[in-house]
Amino acid sequence: MVTLDDRFTGSLLGLALADALGARHEGGAFGAVAWWLAGGRARGLLRWTDDTEMAIGLAESLIARRALDPDHLARRWAEGMDPRRGYGSGARKLLERIRAGEDWRTANRGVFPDGSFGNGAAMRAAPLGLFFHRDLKALRQAADLASGITHAHPLGMEGGRLIAWAVALALRIESPFDADAFLAALLDACELEEYRSRLQRVRMWLLDPPWLPEIRRHLGTSVLAHESSVTAIDAFCRYPSHFLAMMEHVIELGGDTDTIGAMAGGIFGARNGVSSLPEEWLGKLEMRDEIEALARRLHASLPPPAAGRSVDPAGA
Repeated sequence: MVTLDDRFTGSLLGLALADALGARHEGGAFGAVAWWLAGGRARGLLRWTDDTEMAIGLAESLIARRALDPDHLARRWAEGMDPRRGYGSGARKLLERIRAGEDWRTANRGVFPDGSFGNGAAMRAAPLGLFFHRDLKALRQAADLASGITHAHPLGMEGGRLIAWAVALALRIESPFDADAFLAALLDACELEEYRSRLQRVRMWLLDPPWLPEIRRHLGTSVLAHESSVTAIDAFCRYPSHFLAMMEHVIELGGDTDTIGAMAGGIFGARNGVSSLPEEWLGKLEMRDEIEALARRLHASLPPPAAGRSVDPAGA
């Protein structure tokens, strides 16, 4: 039986490993060379991107505060930002403004007047799904707060909620995986049509999986949250027990391969635990031991279940 501690570890390591594997393929041959050159002393390791760096910062903040504290989290992200990790220009500017002392509530609108609807909130959301999996109402509130620091557009925030929700549901799967029930629960949690229509299509595809071009056309593989987050969920549902097959699929799809991989990897690890991840690749993962220790500390920091509060995924 896979323990809850193993699932926490599997989720954070799955996110980081999938991120690192995907990063080697984003942007074609030129992108691969640029990523290798940027690695510096980390060459020879599977080096992860801003996706994992921000997920680590989120987990550390949750442990330190035993709650989602957006002011603490914003400072942690800003102070921990390493520009060599592949941050987009908008995210860099926003975090630099926070680092300089500006409140995140004004910084996020100063860089993105309408709020960003990229996938940055979704890529790092796995720790939220882990930490709040016992209380899905609290998870929704925390996901909105964490997303809004950098991605205040409704599409960006919904992406953060969706991936956090998917991780929480995957974490609680004890019986054989039922993709249709999983997708139905995610549909119940979504409000925006851009997400609902894509999830409905993924559910329809369970009976007749399409070719890659159709996935690219109908779901998308770009940095837009409503495209790549649902594509990541589709990848997990296709290969819920086979990590490398899932990652081969993500890489073949192309586009934002590191972030699609990170989102799918966090869900995959929450369902299957750390033993489901390929050890031959984990052994090459940058900071593997530190990420594993962080996941175990996150598990040890779990808040107690809320008295009298339902955790039913469809009714939360």
